[in-house]
Amino acid sequence: RSVRGSRDAEVIQFGAPAFHVRATLVAPARATTMTVGYERTTKHKKTTVDGVEQTRLSDALGTLPSVCFSPVDVALVAGGPAERRHYLDVMLAMSSSSYLTALQQYRGALRQRNAALRSAQRAGARAGDAHDARVSVWEPALARNGAVLAAQRQSWCKAHAESFSSICAAIGERLTVSMRYAASTLTPTEYDGLSSGAERESALAHAYSHAMAEQRPNELRRGITLVGAHRDELQLMLGARELRTFGSAGQQRTAAIALRMLECATLRDAIGTTPLLLLDDPFAELDAQRSSRILRLLQEAGVGQVLLAVPREEDIPEGFTRLERRQMVDGNLR
Repeated sequence: RSVRGSRDAEVIQFGAPAFHVRATLVAPARATTMTVGYERTTKHKKTTVDGVEQTRLSDALGTLPSVCFSPVDVALVAGGPAERRHYLDVMLAMSSSSYLTALQQYRGALRQRNAALRSAQRAGARAGDAHDARVSVWEPALARNGAVLAAQRQSWCKAHAESFSSICAAIGERLTVSMRYAASTLTPTEYDGLSSGAERESALAHAYSHAMAEQRPNELRRGITLVGAHRDELQLMLGARELRTFGSAGQQRTAAIALRMLECATLRDAIGTTPLLLLDDPFAELDAQRSSRILRLLQEAGVGQVLLAVPREEDIPEGFTRLERRQMVDGNLR
């Protein structure tokens, strides 16, 4: 998919019927050939790995792990909770097959339950009638898979909270920047009091089930699911206040870059190789000192292959001046 979130049809060159991308990926173990293609008329997208067409697009997920740094990443911090949940979902789905499976099943059950709720709302349904049963039938799948999502998100946040604060400080932030996962059911204290991963998932599933049953009459009136993992939040704090509300533009950008660095580390630990680094004018609107600190942190962490896009040659950071260069002229890469 486009890193900018564009629809597939918008990625096709004007006047062209399709796009097609082919690459040979060389990992420590072996080389892999991957292709992706999309046709405008049929709206069909096809992915192959080593010549084998993938039944589902998600089957190819992780074949080419990459992390993109861009000025628009500030939305991870300044945007709403959905931006940060999406960040966690993409990163954890890339690094954990159990997370990807739970995410797919959760989203499917959520779509079905919301459809049942909208139907009930249009019919003016009340709790206890036939519509109630059509809604509640999706709740076990939501609770079970939501618990897997919340448990892995919570574990990731706890494992990387200290690194997040340290990276922000190393970039130049003087105030304490922290992160924590806020589930819509269990508090962090209740969650930490549970001894094992299985116990935490069980407790979260029970809490989600109870909350959905409790909220069902209200949801039947409003036509939407109000509790669950899709309502949880990755909270970023500046001292005791929310960074999205009280942080400056520079502080928010620093935190966003720290999140991307943690994404790099998470993928590297999960797959055993450094992900492709996509730098889309990453140091725009940052002062020279912060830019050099970020570059140093990247190099210390170990940088693999890098694709850097900047509007002017003078914008290339000193550490990347040895990269092979191409120019985009009138839509052609030279």
